Amino acid sequence: MTKARSRWPRQRDAQDPLPSEDGTSPLAAVRPTELETCLRACAAHSGKLVAGLDRRRTALAEALRNLLATHAAMEQAPAASPAPLLRRTSKGGPGSALILGDQLLDPLLAVGNKALDCGYEDELKLAALVTDTVLTQRRRSRAAWRLRARVLEAMGAEADAVEAYERYLDLTDDDGFGIAARTAGLRAGAERQDELLRMLERDCPEAAGFAGGPVTDTWAEGLALHARGDWNRARSRLIGALLAQDRSGAPVPEIQEALAQYLGLALEAGGAPGSGCVPRTTPGNDGPRHLTELIALYAGQRRTRMRGPVADPTFGGVEWSTLGEFRNHIAGKSICLIANSQRVGAGSMGAEIDAYDLVVRFNSYRIDPAATGSRTDIHATIHKHGFNWERKVHTRLVFGGISGDWKHSLRTRLVPGAQQYLGDESLRWPLRDIGKVGTDVWPAIPTSGFNMLWLLDHLDVSPQLDLIGFDFYESGAYRLPAAMKMPITSVHEYTSEKAWVMERAQSVTDTRIRLR
Repeated sequence: MTKARSRWPRQRDAQDPLPSEDGTSPLAAVRPTELETCLRACAAHSGKLVAGLDRRRTALAEALRNLLATHAAMEQAPAASPAPLLRRTSKGGPGSALILGDQLLDPLLAVGNKALDCGYEDELKLAALVTDTVLTQRRRSRAAWRLRARVLEAMGAEADAVEAYERYLDLTDDDGFGIAARTAGLRAGAERQDELLRMLERDCPEAAGFAGGPVTDTWAEGLALHARGDWNRARSRLIGALLAQDRSGAPVPEIQEALAQYLGLALEAGGAPGSGCVPRTTPGNDGPRHLTELIALYAGQRRTRMRGPVADPTFGGVEWSTLGEFRNHIAGKSICLIANSQRVGAGSMGAEIDAYDLVVRFNSYRIDPAATGSRTDIHATIHKHGFNWERKVHTRLVFGGISGDWKHSLRTRLVPGAQQYLGDESLRWPLRDIGKVGTDVWPAIPTSGFNMLWLLDHLDVSPQLDLIGFDFYESGAYRLPAAMKMPITSVHEYTSEKAWVMERAQSVTDTRIRLR
């Protein structure tokens, strides 16, 4: 017999936040928070973090040190500095509130993100405080609303998280992080969870008599009855506790855990194959077919929450493209690869670019016909971001180092009908998988641009292969507005990539590097 877990659904106590009279949770509204309050909390939390093996808390400690050091340096800045980035309002004199300036904004948000990564209760509270602080003064901060939504989701306050995600979507034109799909997934998951609970409620009318009692006590009584072999009475109490959790607004992870435990116990009581048990009672509404429906609902809402309800990517006429098929497609054609650089954005090569047989663009590319050209035949992108996936192209190659993560991103980000061909797993990570170039030879993670360039050079079937605007970000980035705030990542080694290109260059000008 499966041993019942000792962790029971938590009983909401009198100090827990409850929905207000208008149905909104206290978490949904931004709590006005002064910057001084947040900085004091950060300083106090920094003092609690000690050296240890938890790399996430180590990263948080570093972010806190950077924030506090930045603040200290700004406080010590001369009064005559031309543009103070952290100042007090004039009305209240020396004791009035600090105004959050640009120089402190990014370090503060970095603390919030690192605290969220930790996932512990104290750190989640700190991350929530950071979002309260930023949004008190900057109500239109997209980064703060997205962070707030992720924190609320981690806390299990899904309805509030959806509100915050939608506020983020209202403030941006480019959903490069897949927030719309994420929000739709949370909504659909909540609907399926509600359907599952309503099914349990209909099938066990006796549970209503236990839905008003203390959750923990009712659940414990149900477990005890189950252990004694009295499943019929146990079932009504366990379902009653589940209904009480739902009505009291318990965090979603707690309801999820209780549902999973209930279904496990129901399978055991029904003598499910592999449980090592025989049925204890007449199956009735816990018969195999009914349990299959319940489990399907449970699994469906879990999957939907994780990846969003996205249509099958094979809809819309898309076909997989293998390495060989991709080679045949590009053979004999002139190709240009367009960098996301200011050298391109400030130029006027649009007509020349569109004259190539195939135009390749990367990740969060931006279109300005006069400067960049208007055509995109091949979109090469890393799987982690969703920029431009909705733009129609002939071929989309999605790069990723870990097969499982890559497949998950295809399921969550691919837009049906936006591409005719999609690179299959043979094109997933060219430098490593096709070239067999290991980290001993190339330690850095190859960029999307380098993976694409290496692949085209390796196939060697194009009579003209040109790089337009490739200065390896010396001129700065030229990307979609939503992507411009993303830092140029340090995991790539642009110096090595530049050296590789220059070794093979046939000719070089300010705007064009010709490899063929």
